[in-house]
Amino acid sequence: MQQPMKQSLIRSGVDAIVRMSSTRTNYWAELGVDTALGLLLLVAGWRLHAGSALTALLAIGLGLFAFSFIEYFFHRWMFHTRIPLFKQGHDMHHERPLGYDSLPFFLPAVVLLALAGLFALIMPTGFALLMAGAITFGYIAYGLSHFTIHHVRFKRPLLRRWAGAHHVHHYHPGSNFGVTTPLWDVLLGTRYVRQARKL
Repeated sequence: MQQPMKQSLIRSGVDAIVRMSSTRTNYWAELGVDTALGLLLLVAGWRLHAGSALTALLAIGLGLFAFSFIEYFFHRWMFHTRIPLFKQGHDMHHERPLGYDSLPFFLPAVVLLALAGLFALIMPTGFALLMAGAITFGYIAYGLSHFTIHHVRFKRPLLRRWAGAHHVHHYHPGSNFGVTTPLWDVLLGTRYVRQARKL
């Protein structure tokens, strides 16, 4: 196949995935697929876990903590990048924050399964699956939080501040990459700090 034709087909495929990714159906299909996968990983992990209930909870806690960094990493270094599949979809979200732009419904599940497989190579299988299940539910919490921030007007001050931190990101895209937690923005110096007005 000639190089220009091959590039054209690849570009058409990426464009089709980006279009499909901005549909309501894709958004809710992803939530369904991810929820089923998360439950499967947690149930299988619990059944295969040879340690105590405390070590099972440790695996879940480590998974949620790991997800907090994964969320930050992807938002900062993958979504704000030149990789077409990530950049186009995330740019659309910045242009239309009330839209249903998300990753293709199958992609997070593939990545999460690969991650579970990698974990199982380096740690006990039950522990690995519990950790991967927690990461999956961290991702689900991120997705639902992000959707809620853009679609709900909060009245309670704490929730307004939480949502406001993400809204600031849309005006200052080099800051506030964390949606579910500001932890990594604080630790890595990307938390937005309002500058005092000059008189």
